[in-house]
Amino acid sequence: MRKDIKGVAFDLDGTLYPNYRFNVRLLPFILKEWSLLSAFGKARVIIRNEQEEKLQKNIPLPVDFYTYQAELTAKILSVKPEPLKEKIESLMYRGWEPLFKKIKLFKGVLETLGALRKSGLKLGLLSDFPPETKLEYLGLSGLWDAVHCSEHCGALKPHPLPFIKIAQAMSLPPENILYVGNSHSYDVAGAAKAGMKTAWLKQFYQNSAKKMPVPDFSFSNYRQFNKFMLC
Repeated sequence: MRKDIKGVAFDLDGTLYPNYRFNVRLLPFILKEWSLLSAFGKARVIIRNEQEEKLQKNIPLPVDFYTYQAELTAKILSVKPEPLKEKIESLMYRGWEPLFKKIKLFKGVLETLGALRKSGLKLGLLSDFPPETKLEYLGLSGLWDAVHCSEHCGALKPHPLPFIKIAQAMSLPPENILYVGNSHSYDVAGAAKAGMKTAWLKQFYQNSAKKMPVPDFSFSNYRQFNKFMLC
């Protein structure tokens, strides 16, 4: 498998840093904006379910993802969508970004990225939330051949469209890309649908999602990942 890989694309949240380090810092926001956060999460569940149905029936996705997301969230909260869209942008998309200034990466991430690039592989990053500012705060900007936010193309993982878009940005066919993520249901399943090879960063508390594609390999730390990819 390794000889067919020309590029490696990574998820960001929970894959390059531990989610718990972010969640601890997010706690004050969760306590203050619980109703918004809950409704936002429910809206995204609806969007993902609708995406799957539309994919099976070959129905186009909504033209404006952010407006549709705000409309669903507003309906759950019984409020007007336009002011809520602005609030989601300022709080959910931009308000969290400063928290990343003090978050530490998983051990070995920088060394892994450097080694992959040194070996001649292209590097890509695909995240459900806008990643550029977060990458800067995490010390990871300037390391990538392509960076993409799934919402910018109007679909959330595991819809294959964001994965196809990052492959296009990397100028590689999907079958020559290994996608690395911590979510079996979103990262592994979505990348597999797009025709990519997959690597799952599996933590001790995680189980494989039922009726989902099996990853090409699993690892629990970046030392194991490097052993598979670079040795």
